[in-house]
Amino acid sequence: MLLEEDVTIRFYSKENVKSHDFVVRISDLNIDRVKDFKFVIENTSFGEPTYIELQRENKWLRHSRWLCDYVKLTKVNSDDVYMFPINRCVLVGAPLKLKEYDTSLPQEDANSEQRQTELKRKEISYGCYKNRKTEMIMVRRLPYSEAFSYRYQWDIDTEAFKLIAKSAWLELSAGKCETIEDIEKLYRPPLLPIPEGIHRWKSDRHFANQRLTGCNPAMIRLCNRIPENFKVDIKMLESTFLEGSTIDDVIKENRLFIVNHEILKNLPVKEGGNMVAPLALFFVNKDANLMPIAIQLFQDPAPTNPVFYPTDPKYTWLMAKCYFNMADASVHEASSHLGFTHLIGEVIVIATNRCLSPSHPIYRLLAPHFLYLLAINKAGLGPLLSPHAWAEIPMLVGSGGLSEIIKRRQATWRLDVEGSLLADLEDRGVADSEVLPKYYYRDDALRLHGAISRYVKQIVKQYYDTPEKIVDDYELQDWVAFMASQDNEDDMVGSGDGAGTKGGIKGLPHDGHFETAKEISDVVTNFIFIFSATHAAVNFGQYDNYAFPPAYPGWINGQPPQDKTPLTEKDIIAKLPNKKRILKTMSVTRLLSMHDTKPLGDFEVQYLFDPNSVKALEGLRADLKAIEHIIQSENKNRYNKYEWLLPSNVPNSISI
Repeated sequence: MLLEEDVTIRFYSKENVKSHDFVVRISDLNIDRVKDFKFVIENTSFGEPTYIELQRENKWLRHSRWLCDYVKLTKVNSDDVYMFPINRCVLVGAPLKLKEYDTSLPQEDANSEQRQTELKRKEISYGCYKNRKTEMIMVRRLPYSEAFSYRYQWDIDTEAFKLIAKSAWLELSAGKCETIEDIEKLYRPPLLPIPEGIHRWKSDRHFANQRLTGCNPAMIRLCNRIPENFKVDIKMLESTFLEGSTIDDVIKENRLFIVNHEILKNLPVKEGGNMVAPLALFFVNKDANLMPIAIQLFQDPAPTNPVFYPTDPKYTWLMAKCYFNMADASVHEASSHLGFTHLIGEVIVIATNRCLSPSHPIYRLLAPHFLYLLAINKAGLGPLLSPHAWAEIPMLVGSGGLSEIIKRRQATWRLDVEGSLLADLEDRGVADSEVLPKYYYRDDALRLHGAISRYVKQIVKQYYDTPEKIVDDYELQDWVAFMASQDNEDDMVGSGDGAGTKGGIKGLPHDGHFETAKEISDVVTNFIFIFSATHAAVNFGQYDNYAFPPAYPGWINGQPPQDKTPLTEKDIIAKLPNKKRILKTMSVTRLLSMHDTKPLGDFEVQYLFDPNSVKALEGLRADLKAIEHIIQSENKNRYNKYEWLLPSNVPNSISI
């Protein structure tokens, strides 16, 4: 039998004159969320509606939740429209009164008591703890409003089922992978298409280009001096690879670059595995192409740790590149992807919901970018951090190594350096397009960052037009203080509601205090960029990189090469994962590369409706449309198309 409930809706004028009560009957089929549920009200003579009040009193449904997006009031025979965004669960016995657009600073809100009560409830809903495996905070239980929609869950489950079934069939039907051709036979378009890396994996230019447009594109930096522990043969470099220039000349000319994965030194990995901690030098040649010129697989110089060069035996050099890419893949999955999009994003979501009312303009600005993040983290972190589940995950790093990389990076990561696109590019010395040509990630990312920044600044300026409004906004200041606060070694979480837990984000203004609108805009811009563009750049290229293991292996068996003994293609195949792990890699990365939410600026749920914010959003959408056209045009002449930062390929949030 269907249960039904009467929801009472009333309106208030600017003069606080109350309308009649309007009753809407909702069956339990609609109790989760009512959107575009139409009703007609008559005889409204109370004036212009300024506030709305929603009330549920059915004691039999007191534990149910009604998640309402908005109420839109349209005056008959008129163009007048009144928008009341709700974006909350309306609870039984807790009437909710909100003004038109429901966007105000806490010190200006006439319903401050309701606002504070709501925040106290959200502190409980977003109870959190410090995960000792990652040293970052996470929610204890997934709040109701953060769960996947039924449709999205169905789409993920359906895609996963198809990939698992196809992989199982291929495992039974295909033979062993004893040659490159055997691996190539595993691909079955369109479900398992041929990855981009399959065509160029032996190419040095492709290897260098992975640093620029692969799924870990923010590691390369300008080399101002060669580290003392990197024992390259300078004379050999100058005579063979630097086109007649000296090492001092190419450093002065900003043509020498380095990737140093020192963070992997002595990293614990799966039993029997050998993780390298490599350094690699790259040179921009006369054709403006980045090329690799040296790889050292371990940090400490030793006779068994030679520097490998492109002039070494072909497959020995290829083996060195494979080991380098395994290290890069480990940093990518642990740090660039999981740690500093998914997990840092969870810290931001927790802080925002615990400290900012849904009526706060910064909450409403950020909320579209939170969609499904907590849900995907809850669903995905079990396999990633559980030692038992990792037995089936095809990466040598394992759960212990993955956690250790995150903790090592967490100790130094700063929002105003690695978490800020502009600062990060400057810090790595690669902000100038003339210094590092054909760095398509940088070029496209800067365009998106500029569009997001203009959008955010327009909205922030509206609400913080005086310094006093920033100082007096206690929710805003609590928010940034929570995120910036650092744990003492003895801090423990006992109550389960997050008491005593700290955000732990370094590099926030004044160690957790806002003073200017620019500081607010910069932080919010960086957050939105992480949730959208950064995640898109490190996530959606995974299949094209990982799905052909010789091009970007997550797993290599046995010892790395310790000398320049000539090797063969068969030696490389013997080092790669077995067929089962290859198929697992293909399935997992194909699923992770799935797009099933709306692109940046086209929000699944709208939160801001005031005219200034709507105008700002229209500006963002216009900017993104222009950027889409520019990137598509440039891709026609690029060495390889770079499509991960096409605005149409960048979701609003981290939902996969």
